[in-house]
Amino acid sequence: MRDPRMSAIGKGLKRRGRLMKEAVSPPRRNLDAVPAPRSRSAAETYTAPRAPRLVKSPVFVLSSVRSGSTLLRVLLNSHSRIRAPHEMHLRTLHVELTRDFTAEAMKALELDKEELEHVLWDRVLHLELTRSGKNVIVDKTPANTLIWPRLRRCWPDARHIVLLRHPGAVITSLTNRRTDPDHEAIRAEVLDYSEKLEEARQSLDAHVITYEELTAEPEKTTRGLCDYLGVPWESAMLDYGSKDHGAFRPQLGDWSSTIKSGRIQPARAADPEAELPPRLVELAKAWGYPVE
Repeated sequence: MRDPRMSAIGKGLKRRGRLMKEAVSPPRRNLDAVPAPRSRSAAETYTAPRAPRLVKSPVFVLSSVRSGSTLLRVLLNSHSRIRAPHEMHLRTLHVELTRDFTAEAMKALELDKEELEHVLWDRVLHLELTRSGKNVIVDKTPANTLIWPRLRRCWPDARHIVLLRHPGAVITSLTNRRTDPDHEAIRAEVLDYSEKLEEARQSLDAHVITYEELTAEPEKTTRGLCDYLGVPWESAMLDYGSKDHGAFRPQLGDWSSTIKSGRIQPARAADPEAELPPRLVELAKAWGYPVE
């Protein structure tokens, strides 16, 4: 039988030798603190084909903020065949591939991150359309204007309504809406939207209307919209206050007393004293607005 005392002495000598080795060795690098860069796998750079869509031809209202898109929404939503819900903010709905092998698994299904998001967006629209019992769905989220090329990739057969408003009136409306407004930031925001709107107007086969004509001649304007959407015009569209359009509240659209009144009210004109950046002057003229 092995002497227990000799075993303990042997373990002690081994431990002392290990400690002495560590003492004279250079400090070890903390590999966990500085991970080696991971190259993207083939699956992560894979571009998936477009999957079938449940909603083949949705309708997107492209507009700047404060351009009357909520009024347009409720007029369209008052039609017996058109569902125009509150702002859906599709561009903020994302999927996350959380493991290294997730992209490989999706590639095997002919999907990538972008197409997975497109499938999710499509499912949201289809669910809302099915619940409504209608057959045309309209998304009027203004921020869709900033991603219109991606919407076109997602839905090549989508239809688009470009809603314009005098940029000076948009600036005035934003300025009046905000507490302690940053005038430079507001002009920059309106310019960003306006540039994307002009891109869409030039690139898409869109139906173009203005907020000013929508409020001045609502029947004529909504008749043109119905023709574009392939549905018969209904006079009930002009009496939107008699319909249930959900809550009017921030982040879902306009919530002002004007929209809550249930009546179409005249558009407020642009402030003639408002100073527009040169590029906004160019765009306003291109859209047919008088600019000094």
